[in-house]
Formats: sequence, C-alpha cells, structure tokens
Amino acid sequence: MHSDSEALAMRESKRRERQDGSSGHDIHEIEALENPDTDIGLCGWLLVGMSLLLMVVTLPLSIWMCIKIVKEYERAIIFRLGRILRGGAKGPGLFFILPCTDSFINVDMRTITFDIPPQEVLTKDSVTVSVDGVVYYRVQNATLAVANITNADAATRLLAQTTLRNVLGTKNLAEILSDREEIAHSMQSTLDDATDDWGIKVERVEIKDVKLPLQLQRAMAAEAEASREARAKVIAAEGEMNASRALKEASLVIAESPSALQLRYLQTLNTIAAEKNSTIIFPLPLEMMQGFIKH
Repeated sequence: MHSDSEALAMRESKRRERQDGSSGHDIHEIEALENPDTDIGLCGWLLVGMSLLLMVVTLPLSIWMCIKIVKEYERAIIFRLGRILRGGAKGPGLFFILPCTDSFINVDMRTITFDIPPQEVLTKDSVTVSVDGVVYYRVQNATLAVANITNADAATRLLAQTTLRNVLGTKNLAEILSDREEIAHSMQSTLDDATDDWGIKVERVEIKDVKLPLQLQRAMAAEAEASREARAKVIAAEGEMNASRALKEASLVIAESPSALQLRYLQTLNTIAAEKNSTIIFPLPLEMMQGFIKH
C-alpha cells in the first residue's frame, strides 16, 4: 500500500512536470496546425478569389450557404483548401465560410460518459475476476481532437478497456475489492496522460462492479463463516472464564459469612416460587443425611 501511494505520487509529479513542459509544446503544435504562413499557392488563391466572386454574384442566396451557426456547447473547425483556418475553433454563435473552398467539422465540448464493458482480468494472485467501470471525459482542445486522431471517442473507449486490464493485472484480489478509489485515480491519471495529445481531458473514472467466480464466492463465504464461528467460540470461552471467576469470589464471600448462604437460599426459593409455583426445593445438610445413614 505504501509503495502504491509512492508510485502514484511520483506519477502525479511527473505528470505535472510534463504538463508544465508540454504547455509550450501544445501551443507550438496548435500554432503549427493553424499557421497560415504555409502558402496555399497561386492556384489556391485563385480558387479563393473565384469563390468570393461567386458568393458576390449569387447574393443574397449565397448568404444562406456562407453563414453557419454552432451551439453553445459546440466548436467548429474550419478547413480552407484542406488547411485549418487561423484562429482555431469557431463559436459559439455565427461564423462565415466560403461556399466552395471551405468546409467545417462540429466538435461537441460537453462531458461524455461511457461504460467500460466487463473485462476478464487475471489478478496478481492468479484469480480471474470480471470488472467493469465508467469513464467521464470531454474535448478540451477541439483542434487537436480533429487534427491528431481519426475518432477520439472510439480511441478513448479502447484505451480505457486496455488501461483497466493493465492496472488491475498489477493488483491482487484483496486490493481490487478494498482499494477501488485508488485504482480509479490511477486509471484516470494514465488515461489523461495518454489522451493529452488528442485534446481529450479525462475528468473521472469509477469502478462499478467486481464479479467473482461462483466457486470463489462460496470459498470466501465459508471462510467468513468459519472466522465468525471461531470468534464466537472465543467470546463464549471468555464469558465462561469471567463467570467462573465471579463464582469463585462469591463463594469466598459466603464462606466468610454463614448467614449469607441462608439468605441466598431464601432468594432462590423466592425466584422459583415466582416462576414455577409447583416446584419447591429443600436442601438438606449432609450432616443430617450422615446421621440417618448411621441408624
């Protein structure tokens, strides 16, 4: 447990260092994607000019093709002759495109939730368990999500399944059952590091259910039952020992005062008469019985 916490702390510190060092790298990468300095060539400028001329000639009908709207939770990545337009993602609200040379892709910026299908995992102590979970993520950078990966959603789903199997493969069964929160944090950190280049931010990972084989469930139930029975026997033995000590102390008190035995006898008769009125016990001293035996 201590080594796991140290490893997690080291991973977090490395991640912060990487984030601090990669912030400039991400900026340069985004600038490279959006850099208009790479000339589109004379043919490209001619096509852009013809598109503008066509838009002017067909006014006002062309306005309906040039003006686009994106919602509050969406961003639009505009491509002009295959290159990302300066300024990166557009929106929310209105934006303008050229009808023939520009195209755009809408990117949803809301948090997306998906279930990790149950994964058959072999734990560190060679026990096969079925584990599933849930992942919450969102697109943090729309430009990277479009330009760096074909399908960010599918890639994140597959990576989450693989990460779940890899993380649980280093844990034994007891750790999987008791340290779900730590496992979830470890998965979140690993996924977040892997999806930084895709513009994806993994916000939360949760382990939903751990299904054990039926034979293992029976064995664990038998073990728990035996443990409870052992504790019950120990508690009963301790009670008998305490009762014996109390009786010993009571006998010492009665031996010091003979009248205490008579009072105890009367109290016992009172108790018996209250519960079972048809039964009365008269104790006889052994001295009296010896006298009858001699005669």
